[in-house]
Amino acid sequence: MSNQAAWSLEWVRPQMLWALLLLVPICWYYYRSLSDFPRWQRALSLALRSAVVVLLVLALTGLALLNPTTRQYVVFVVDRSLSIDEEAEKQIDAFLAAAREKTGDNTLAYVNVAGQPSPVAADAKELPESDNDQRRGTNLAAALEVASAAIPPGYVPQIVLLTDGRETDGDVVQAAAGSRAPISVVPLPVRDDPEVQVAEARAPAEVRQGEPFYVEVIIASNHEDQGFIDVYRGDILVSEQEEPIEIKPGENRFRFRQSIDDESQTDYAIRIRGFQDTLLDNNAASAVVSASGKPSVLLVDSDTKETNHFRWALEEQDMLVQVRPVEGIPRSLAELQKFDCLVLSNVAATSMTLQQMEIIRTYVEDLGGGLVMIGGDQSYGLGGYYKTTLEEILPVRSNFEKEKEKPSLAMVLVIDKSGSMGGEKIELAKDAAKGAAELLGPKDQLGVIAFDGSSYWVSELHSAADKGYIIDRISTIEASGGTSIYPALSDAYDALVNASAKLKHVILLTDGHSTGGDFEGIASDMAASRITLSGVAVGVQADQQLLETLAEIGGGRYYLCEDPNSVPQIFAKETVEASKSAINELPFVPLSVRPTQVLSGLDLATAPFLLGYVMTRPKPTSEFILASEAGDPVLVWWRYGLGMTVAFTSDAKSQWAAEWLSWPGFGTFWAQVIRHAMRKNESKGVFVEVDRRGDDARVIVDTVDPAGQYINEAQTHLTLIQPGLERQDIDLVQTAPGRYEADFKTADSGAYQLELSQQQHGATNFRKTRGVVVGYPDELRLGPPDEALMRRVAATSGGQFAPDAEAVLDPGQRVAQRVTPLWPYLLMAALVGFVFDVALRRVDFSLWFSPRRPRSTKVPAGQLTGSR
Repeated sequence: MSNQAAWSLEWVRPQMLWALLLLVPICWYYYRSLSDFPRWQRALSLALRSAVVVLLVLALTGLALLNPTTRQYVVFVVDRSLSIDEEAEKQIDAFLAAAREKTGDNTLAYVNVAGQPSPVAADAKELPESDNDQRRGTNLAAALEVASAAIPPGYVPQIVLLTDGRETDGDVVQAAAGSRAPISVVPLPVRDDPEVQVAEARAPAEVRQGEPFYVEVIIASNHEDQGFIDVYRGDILVSEQEEPIEIKPGENRFRFRQSIDDESQTDYAIRIRGFQDTLLDNNAASAVVSASGKPSVLLVDSDTKETNHFRWALEEQDMLVQVRPVEGIPRSLAELQKFDCLVLSNVAATSMTLQQMEIIRTYVEDLGGGLVMIGGDQSYGLGGYYKTTLEEILPVRSNFEKEKEKPSLAMVLVIDKSGSMGGEKIELAKDAAKGAAELLGPKDQLGVIAFDGSSYWVSELHSAADKGYIIDRISTIEASGGTSIYPALSDAYDALVNASAKLKHVILLTDGHSTGGDFEGIASDMAASRITLSGVAVGVQADQQLLETLAEIGGGRYYLCEDPNSVPQIFAKETVEASKSAINELPFVPLSVRPTQVLSGLDLATAPFLLGYVMTRPKPTSEFILASEAGDPVLVWWRYGLGMTVAFTSDAKSQWAAEWLSWPGFGTFWAQVIRHAMRKNESKGVFVEVDRRGDDARVIVDTVDPAGQYINEAQTHLTLIQPGLERQDIDLVQTAPGRYEADFKTADSGAYQLELSQQQHGATNFRKTRGVVVGYPDELRLGPPDEALMRRVAATSGGQFAPDAEAVLDPGQRVAQRVTPLWPYLLMAALVGFVFDVALRRVDFSLWFSPRRPRSTKVPAGQLTGSR
């Protein structure tokens, strides 16, 4: 771009001028030519040939004509984030309308920006509208880069930025410095609706258990108001006000005294209510506090009344124990992180969602948590753990070699294949049926019936030893048709009533309502023939009352399966339970298979009898510690990722461990096993700080050894678990003596879990956990327009601050050079010259211009002789 209006020429590749040396051999050939054409014709050919070479060389050099122009290409970058309200939108529309009226011969383009910039459009109406998620941020830097790249050459460039200056991502000043176009900034007002927000919740990162501390809450408002502040610890309201509190415009600070007694990590949530408010998303904030002291254990049991002995034994061993029913299994990783060890006592897999299982896996594998599973009639294979996420992380398998003396089972699966079962449902049902086939022994029999408007055998009652055939037949099921359950149940009854097996069972699965039939009659006939019937309802739209009635009459169990993904767990549980072969209830004394320091001080030879256990199989790389007298696993553990899982196949209650409850070693046994499994937080001399700004966070770790010396050149690692359970591994970099730092992104709202570890010389110096909660985006925070930032953008790029529409469309003294490439014209001229040159070298033009000679007449010789 230039400030002078002048025509000029430009060579793109001036180095190609060396090709003019080709004129030398052309001239030499002219002088050495033996052509008999006239001299003038050869000279003209030389001139044309030289002209063709010159024209071609000039074309190769990229010769172009620079034409000065004052035409502008103006890109309007418009802020569409949530901080822009209706009043600001009206100002934007008015400014753009005024600019369009004064367009002249200039070209206008538009870009919307929020979290990310939109594509460039020639008409503002063509721009896509930003959704609410996109509007929760402002990345002005990215928008300026898009706008600058969109300006074509040959125009005077101009960018006009309409914004309130409140960027939440990127560096707009740096982007302005790198822009090739001046940026004029039109300031917009922020929203002035009545607004109250929880600006921040502050709490110490770590305290000791029982130590009092304060949670500081900062409430920001743009008006005087009154309302209530609720403080929650987890899901429990710990601070409630009887009278509303008054707030003033600006920041208002409040403090709430708290202490942590029974958890390793606690999250505090602050919520406000009763204020005059516009945006609801910024009415909450959270803080995470870690507590050092006694180890904390979460005990989940299907019957909490039976847990007292176990809980008392652990508390006597200086542990904090929190008891919950199966409904209290944590549904978030942040909730599970409060504990150093999770104990599942007689808990069925069907009582957990797949998400809860995945949370437990992440807790163990990535965050070093401990998991102990204790047996019972609802655990391992009896609880439907076969091929689940939890079976993957446990040191034992839920399937086992069925003993020959166990009673045989004949089972028929009755599966709905109507049209409503299409897609994921029918595939999960087929997977569940295949899993059931894999769990049966060679003496068992399995049949599969599929039904829609009618019933047909997918695989008739067949020996379960031929699993491959049964599984192949199950794969052929396709969803279509209506729903008629009664004929299928009748076929199942006819097949089982004549079967020779001692145990007979039917599993009915459907997602809809059936046509009529004598359902109570067929269920009663099954019960009379010692055939049990269980019903599985897939989704709340299924006929739950019918299935529950059939299960009650048939002596089976009823399941409501709201998530189709849990169907395989239910089938696995039903199969193992129906076979009555997973439990061994013969009294035994546990036998030591592998000595371990974990059980030192315990004389297991004098331990009383255990009265039963669930049969499992140890995995190849597990540590097999205790076995039954039959050689089956009783106590097995292994390390899984950063954590450890333990399987105890008997129980810790009165059903199988009645004599153990009074054994003096009961508490010591369980305390040592759980301490072995639980997360190790050895973090003396370690100080962790997490600092957040926008979507960026930095973790800073300071470490010293017991002598007070800095720990240098150590491998310090961060395992970051994001709100969606995605894992990210980050190595910290040493930045100062004993200090290690790393940056990570916190773009999503929710809880981030940090597992920090440090190794040096092959030894682990420490392991430490931290939690960070990311609340609402910065876009929703109260604040004035950032005028200082907007002025810096304009000054850095050479633009104007707060111009009107006429000013931004005035190029002033700025002139751009419009480039006109000349090579097409030069090539055309060279082609014409080449044609004439060929003509001059092929045609003797002297014959065209010399005088004509008279035509001679031959005279016969005789006539010449005779004439005188």
